[in-house]
Amino acid sequence: MTAAVPAVAVAAAETSAIAERRPGAVAALVRNPVAVICAAYLFLLVIALVCAPLLAPYSPNVEDLGHVLAGPSLRHWLGTDQLGRDVTSRLMYGGRSSLGDVLVATATFLIAGVPLGLLAGYQGGVVDRMISRAADLLFALPAIVILLMVVAVLPNNDLVAMITLGIIASPGLLRVIRGTTLAVRQELFVRAAQLSGLRTAAVLRRHVVPSLIGPIIVQGSLCCAGALIAESGLSFLGLLRPDTTGPTWGNMVSDAAGVLGQDTWLLVPTGGIIALTVMAFSLLGDAVRDATVGRSIGSVPLVRQLTTPAAASNVPQPSAGHDDLLAVDRLTVALGDVRLVTNVSLSVRAGEAVGIVGESGCGKTVTARAVLGLLPPGGSVASGSVRFDEQELTTLTEKQLNHIRGAGIALISQDAVSSLDPTYTVGSQICEVIRHHSSIPRRAAQERAVELLEMVSLPEPRGVLRLRPHQLSGGMAQRVGIAIALAAGPRLLIADEPTTALDATVQREVLELLADLRRRLDMALILVTHDWGVLAEVCERALVMYAGEIVEEASVQTLCLAPRHPYSAALLAANPQLAPPGHPLPTITGRVPPPSAWPAGCRFAPRCSRATAECTAQQIQLEGTADSAVRCLHPVLQPEPA
Repeated sequence: MTAAVPAVAVAAAETSAIAERRPGAVAALVRNPVAVICAAYLFLLVIALVCAPLLAPYSPNVEDLGHVLAGPSLRHWLGTDQLGRDVTSRLMYGGRSSLGDVLVATATFLIAGVPLGLLAGYQGGVVDRMISRAADLLFALPAIVILLMVVAVLPNNDLVAMITLGIIASPGLLRVIRGTTLAVRQELFVRAAQLSGLRTAAVLRRHVVPSLIGPIIVQGSLCCAGALIAESGLSFLGLLRPDTTGPTWGNMVSDAAGVLGQDTWLLVPTGGIIALTVMAFSLLGDAVRDATVGRSIGSVPLVRQLTTPAAASNVPQPSAGHDDLLAVDRLTVALGDVRLVTNVSLSVRAGEAVGIVGESGCGKTVTARAVLGLLPPGGSVASGSVRFDEQELTTLTEKQLNHIRGAGIALISQDAVSSLDPTYTVGSQICEVIRHHSSIPRRAAQERAVELLEMVSLPEPRGVLRLRPHQLSGGMAQRVGIAIALAAGPRLLIADEPTTALDATVQREVLELLADLRRRLDMALILVTHDWGVLAEVCERALVMYAGEIVEEASVQTLCLAPRHPYSAALLAANPQLAPPGHPLPTITGRVPPPSAWPAGCRFAPRCSRATAECTAQQIQLEGTADSAVRCLHPVLQPEPA
């Protein structure tokens, strides 16, 4: 209970620090005068067209030969045409046909482009290549020629012409949606949704599609504008419905052009309404895009500080006599022909905390994500075994893995804010995971969400449920991420750099929270980190990784007091807290080689001061006992016990 008190105090301070919140999309649109004007114009236009039989002063085809080509007057607000027909009435009735055609073309455009672009971008592989090649082929066809062929074969058929127009234009939308989906698919909040066990359809519907709303709105508005221009042009040429069946804006422009030498006014209302409507579609689409895209994204980066390593006695010990909850045996992960990690073996007992430490690029995160089957696109388990609770995970299907993710193994991502979907509230995202794994009523899920937020020491949990990710500080977002990870009651928690980008105070509170949760829930933990202080604070046993392989395994106390591998000793020596005052901080020369350039033999040899020719002549094996092993021919000698 004592560990929770400072966490509440810090979280309360973070809650009170949120002084400025971004306005919502609707509020942003209302503040945009261009958007308000365009929306009002389109709204009034639609009302006028829908209610044309009630609002139009005359029938569109009633002729008044006594008032031919008359200018605007109280009797005829916009004048009359060459047959004395009221221009205002004809614009109302003609707009019904023109905008109806635009609606058909835009609906076809969206139906053809959005699902296929979403499928290609999210699925990838063969599906992506097939859809992209078909889109490229259609994109290469001359659109105007195809459209003219259709209206020539099927004259005066507006429906077929507009459907053709929508299909011809859809490859552009497909490319935009595919590219956006490819980017969104890599976001942490999508990976977090996958980790919670959600099915692909649910991930797409709730977390990917909302991120596509901006591009869809913009492309849809541009399609409306383009379709109106195309429909008006075809009607002007007489290739769509003739004037005898009813007016359209296009054939009204054609009529005005025919009498341009007698009266120039008739072209003003007929052409002007097309121009105004096209501009309104385009400007409103841009305004909505600006108001919706990125409004939920925004966090202030926090300065990362080091924690002071804590005594090993403060760490809860695992229950004795338990079998391994997770057993990874000689795991090799490849990305195409390049191996990212090789022959990694580790085990975690129930209730135990195991750390994986090393520099960036050593394969720590890849190893952790391979356990959950969440590898980067193109990545796969080339060989090896991953057994969780006596069940082999590498042979499971995606559907079967969804039952393990969240309920059996959960993940806390490195970037807490990015792992939350910016389009939904905190409560919605927690309840989504709860209801997916337990199928309880919505109200019960909300109460469970409140309990989870209380468990992670967040004050005023009901208020936090209504917040969106951009309204959370770094510490609050990390606690929310932990609550989501605990929603389905996992037995193993994988924490990938959970305290990165948090200041020292919040970092310590998060570490104390993890330790407290382990005590209460008897939960095992894999902690991925490069911080020795964090390792000593939380874990009992640790593995040191370098260039895709484990170079040393031992208890945390042994690694901190007497590391045997030269890389482990160099990492520990580079800890700023151990550097003598007034002396330069020790560093490791060179950098971690990329997977495609791993050296032969010992991969640390090019950076090691103890390396000899023997180190690069053969592959070095990990030797030792289950409690202490090292991959080195010239290990650092351990001091004799007193």
